[in-house]
Amino acid sequence: MSTFDPKNIRIEDYSYDLPDEKIAKFPLEQRDHSNLLIYKDSQITHTKFYELHKHLPADSLLVVNNTKVVYARLIFHKPTGAKIEIFLLNPVEPAEYNKAFSAKGSSKWSCIVGNFKKWKNSTLTKTFTINEKEYTITAERIGKTEDSQIINFTYDNTLTFSEVLDNVGLVPIPPYLNREAVPQDKQTYQTVYSKLEGSVAAPTAGLHFTESVLEKLQKQNITTAEVTLHVGAGTFKPVKTPTIGGHPMHTEYFTVTKDNLLKLKEKLGDITSVGTTTLRTLESLYWLANKLDTSEKQWFVGQWEPYETRAKLSPEQALDKLIDWLDKNGEDKIEAWTQIIIVPGYKFKIVDRLITNFHQPRSTLLLLVAAFVGEDWRKIYDYALKNNFRFLSYGDSSLLWKNN
Repeated sequence: MSTFDPKNIRIEDYSYDLPDEKIAKFPLEQRDHSNLLIYKDSQITHTKFYELHKHLPADSLLVVNNTKVVYARLIFHKPTGAKIEIFLLNPVEPAEYNKAFSAKGSSKWSCIVGNFKKWKNSTLTKTFTINEKEYTITAERIGKTEDSQIINFTYDNTLTFSEVLDNVGLVPIPPYLNREAVPQDKQTYQTVYSKLEGSVAAPTAGLHFTESVLEKLQKQNITTAEVTLHVGAGTFKPVKTPTIGGHPMHTEYFTVTKDNLLKLKEKLGDITSVGTTTLRTLESLYWLANKLDTSEKQWFVGQWEPYETRAKLSPEQALDKLIDWLDKNGEDKIEAWTQIIIVPGYKFKIVDRLITNFHQPRSTLLLLVAAFVGEDWRKIYDYALKNNFRFLSYGDSSLLWKNN
């Protein structure tokens, strides 16, 4: 009997040398002109992203994450001039994302605060202008959690919190870019199909898509389905423990509508996930359904659940269970939270192909890629480095077939 335990995977075994000059600090002027590495049947070739339609199977399903990045960085200054940076994490009151962004007058959030020691008991204020009218937003500390502060934001009750952020917030570009956000990031750090506000980091695999690319896919009869997973700041959390078992995976909120579950069921065995966030959502659906037989419905997938729970259902049975549950309860979408970590040894249930960028060494995202393609991840990354691919969020792309 196998004694393999994914918790014993050593993070140092998933490292590689990433020179700083390989990290793309800015996107290409034309987003679909990025390089596209193709890995299939253990062979590697490459082309340009605008040729994607030539490499995906006709009549297949492409699944995207339609989350929208919010301008989650707020800069305040104390009367002394000290800068306080507030980074939004999750809404607290209202707790639902859509209600939090549409809230007028006030909104409470869990936040990370930079230069926190300089913020004593005072409230912070910032003025801004919309259509030549001046407004003020006030930030007040009202509590804390283990790793964040609870901040109450108040502002004019004719404005939604979304409108306030659009005018005072900064794009939360990744810290490893080592630069300040510039105005063009508001467009380039957003997918062309983004819809639902909630992410503090872009689902970067989708940044390569243009309307032209999507039209070419449609002509190949490639259907598009959408899921929503709001990407949290935890996506950038480095693994600091020697083995992955000591790393607490971040938890993220996701939704999938019944219409999209039906699309997934119809195309099982021929599904391409755009990005790791989409993949985590799709695989989490299976594990939600796998425990629907328990006495209590649990819309949460724990970090190690897939490795500690027997898979009782086929993928088709799992999707049927979720669809049936929605029908019986008169609801039109699954709303849940996932902490799933996908590492080598994971058995994929839903996803057959993955479109993704090139990730940091020693990261949970690299572990996910290694789970998908096996040890060939080294060959893929060596190829990308030798062929001058651009790495990380604004970098180039890859289309990977699952290595069974």
